[in-house]
Parts: sequence; C-alpha cells; structure tokens
Amino acid sequence: MLSVIVQLMGGIGLFLLGMSLMTDSLKAIAGEALRQWLVRFTNSPIKAVLSGIGLTVVVQSSTATTLATIGFVSAGVLSFSHAIGVIIGANIGTTSTGWMVALLGLKFSIASFALPLMGVGALLKLLGKEKIAFIGLTLAGFGLLFFGIQILQDAMSGVAELIDLSRWAEPTFMMKLILVAIGILMTILLQSSSAAITTTLAALSTQTINLEQTLALVIGQNVGTVATAILAAIGATTSAKRTAAVHVIFNVVTAVFAFLLLSPAFMWAYQHFQLIHQLDSVLLVAAFHTAFSLLGACIFMPLLPKFEQLIIRLLPEQEPTTTRYLDESLYSVPALAIAAAERALLKSIADMYKVLTRSIRGEIIASLVNTDEYDRTLAKVEHYLEEMSVPQSSSDQHRFIILLRLVVYVRVLKNDLAEVANIESIQKQDSIYDLAQRFATILEQNIHYLLQEPFVNLPKGLVNDLTAIAEEMKDKQEFVRQKLIEDSSQKNVSATYTLELLAAQRWLEHLVVHCSRVAILLGDTEQELVDEELSLVE
Repeated sequence: MLSVIVQLMGGIGLFLLGMSLMTDSLKAIAGEALRQWLVRFTNSPIKAVLSGIGLTVVVQSSTATTLATIGFVSAGVLSFSHAIGVIIGANIGTTSTGWMVALLGLKFSIASFALPLMGVGALLKLLGKEKIAFIGLTLAGFGLLFFGIQILQDAMSGVAELIDLSRWAEPTFMMKLILVAIGILMTILLQSSSAAITTTLAALSTQTINLEQTLALVIGQNVGTVATAILAAIGATTSAKRTAAVHVIFNVVTAVFAFLLLSPAFMWAYQHFQLIHQLDSVLLVAAFHTAFSLLGACIFMPLLPKFEQLIIRLLPEQEPTTTRYLDESLYSVPALAIAAAERALLKSIADMYKVLTRSIRGEIIASLVNTDEYDRTLAKVEHYLEEMSVPQSSSDQHRFIILLRLVVYVRVLKNDLAEVANIESIQKQDSIYDLAQRFATILEQNIHYLLQEPFVNLPKGLVNDLTAIAEEMKDKQEFVRQKLIEDSSQKNVSATYTLELLAAQRWLEHLVVHCSRVAILLGDTEQELVDEELSLVE
C-alpha cells in the first residue's frame, strides 16, 4: 500500500514538475509575443475566444493567458467583454492537455522516448543560449510530464488491486455529487486541474474507475480551479478580482449544466450507440472535457454585455487609473509585468507633460500645482519593481533595464514639476518665453504617443525637435544671463528679482534637457545612443 502511495505521489510530482518546466519555458519564449497577440487579435468577442484558445494551447497554461488578460484589461487595451472572451477561450484551450494525454500519454509505453527527450532537453539547456536553452527546458518538461503519466498509470494499477471502488459506481445523484466534491478537492490539493484530470484519466485507463465516475470527477476538477482563482484575487487589483469572478461564475454555471445535462447525455449516447461505445473511454473523457467548456461558451457568449455589466457593478474600480496596471500576479509573465510598470510610468509622464504644457501657456496657476499624486505613483512603481525578479530572456532584461532608467527620469521630471512656479518668471522674459512655448507644443505632441497601447518608440522627428530645443537653449543661456545682468544694472532692478529670473531660466534649461533625454530613451532602439545620453549631470 505504501509503495503504491509513494509511486502515486511521485507520478503526480513528475507531472507537475514537467508541466511547470514546460509552461515557464514557453512563457519565457513567447512572453512579448503573447502581449502583442492579445493586443492585435482581441478586437471582437469571437477573435478573443479564438485567441484565448490558441495562446493557451501554445503555452499550455490557461493561467498565463488569464494573467496576460488581467494586465490588458487594467491598461484599458482590452474591453472587459473581450477579456471575458479570452478567459472563455483559455478554459477551452486548457482541455488540450486531456487530448494530449489521451492521444499520446496513455496509448503506449512512453518511457522509451520520454527519457531521451529529457536528455536532449538537458543538453540544449546546458549548451544552448536564449531561445535554444528555453526550447531545451520545454523538451525536458515534456519528457518529465509523460514520464510522470507512465508512473501514474503503474500506480493506478496498484490502486485497483488494493481498493474496491465499485461501491462508488452506483449512478445515484448523491454519489455523483460526492465524486464532484472529490474532484474539487483533488484540484485544490494538486493546485492544477491538468494534474488532477491526468490522474483521473490514468485511473480510468487502468479500469480503477468507470466512465460515469470519471465524468463526475472531471466536472469537480474544473470547478476546483475556482479556489485558486479566488486565492489569487485576495488583496489583488480590481481587474484581478473581476477576472476571478469571471472564472467563478463561468466554471460554476457551466458545471451545473454539465452535471445536469451534458454528463447524462454522454452516458446515454455511450450506452445506446455502438459506434460511440467502441471508442476508447479516455478519448470520450477528453471529448467531454472540451464539450464541457464549449457548452459554457455557448451559454455566456450571447450574454457578454450583460455579464460585463454585472461584474463591473459588483466590483467597481477603486484604484487610481495610473497604478491599476500594477498587478503582482503578472510577475509570472515578465514581459507583461514590465509592460504594466512601463504603462504606469508613461501615463505619469504624459500627465506631467499636460501640466507643464498648460502651465507654460498660462492655462493654470503654476504655483498651485501639486505633485503628491506623482510621489505616490512612483512609490508604488518602485515597490512593484523591487518585488519583480530579473527576467531570464535577454530581450526582457533589456526592457527591464530601460524601465529602471525611466524610473530615474520620472523622478527627475517630478522634481522639475515641483518647481513649475518658475514659469511665472519665464513669462516675463520674451526671449526665453518664445522658446518655452515652442517647447510646450512639442511636449503636447509627445503625449499622444506616450498614451498609445501598445507603446511604440517615439517618432524620430519628435526626438530631434526636443534635442534641437535643448541645444538652442544651451546656446542662448550665456546671452540671456548676460542680458538679465545688464538689465538689472541699467533699470535698477533688485538683485533678488534678478536671481529669481536667473533661477527660472536655469530651471527651464534643465527641464528641456531632461525631457529631451526621456525622448531619446523612449525613441531610439540603439542601445549605444541611449547610453551616450543617459547622464543626468548638468
């Protein structure tokens, strides 16, 4: 008995380890592609569902797809109704694991190719770089996953000999409910519906349980993912809570329909149609699992607008628009976590540019500008980045470094904004004020690009315009200072007033230089040029 339990635990452990290795590696390879795909191919409910299916099949993780969706709903890139479509698609896509196990894992002895696969994967990891290394980890994970299935099959053969489960085979309503509850418990304990379903399929293939028991267990295992979603949403952003609510409602409602209608229909067809009866029962369960999720899609797709309104009404947004992007659940997909922090910083820069532009033009009273909100935003972004692990992918590492530099510039811009009252002195200096107004016009043009999603590099023309303004400011500074001193002596202006004008001129000079360097950082893809311009010493 003990050896069977140990074998069962080992098989589950190997399956989970293989799944984790494969999923993490695929996410590292496809992280940014995942982001771009979701932005591009979710502009209608049907496309959103198909995108959710496709991405989940590729990365073998509905969680990765769901976390990506959370980030883009927060950023306002996806409408919530389209995000629901992606989540529904992810639920359909995750059934691919059952098909993979049914068609490959339980059809023949896979240890003969699983072990070489792990060996090849390990070699690629050790000898390869970047994507080759991640492909190696994916292969090793794939091999581990199927090796775990082989051990699970052997363990389940032992369970069938030791435990008589025939008493659970009674097709009573109560017995089915008990099996659903067991399925829920299995997913909660294993923290993976894929592992729970694979264990169930292994038990079915060894005739430890029958088809009707398996269908009830699969229903429960789908509902069990709700617990993970609820735990992940505790203390998370409103977007994460809304997504968790979609998971809960979708899975529970679908499970009720599957329990009352779909499962009896499958069993009736299995008993009355010889063609279906002759099919492998493991394949039938994989088909049931997919039909289960498709049933949910058919129920919810026509009701998406009302479903969206219900969730939003139950969970209204409470986080400020700038920092609502920062969801810690995105850490598992580094490209998305970086994009979330980037979005918050770009939104802050755009807001500061709006305030600076209006202050320069005299549309608001500069001395009344408050920067406390920017301090809070920066503190949250910095805390978010402190908790983030350094990405494994070199492209993500590059973006992460740029992001850290951007944090420094936002802090500098915030300090410049805190002294925006200097603009009132600039408005008294005609030679500089003309330059300041041109500068405000260019900043206003930057705002449009900063708020675009997905963000693309600033146009080269805008970068050049800001750099030219900075150069012109630098060329004029000595002439303007000399003129201020001459005016002070000829017009008998107080030294204090002259110093205020000089300080204001120096402030504007710094501001223009800092904004031009932000533009260089955000507008040029060549790292060498960025590195040349990154010094903050002025």
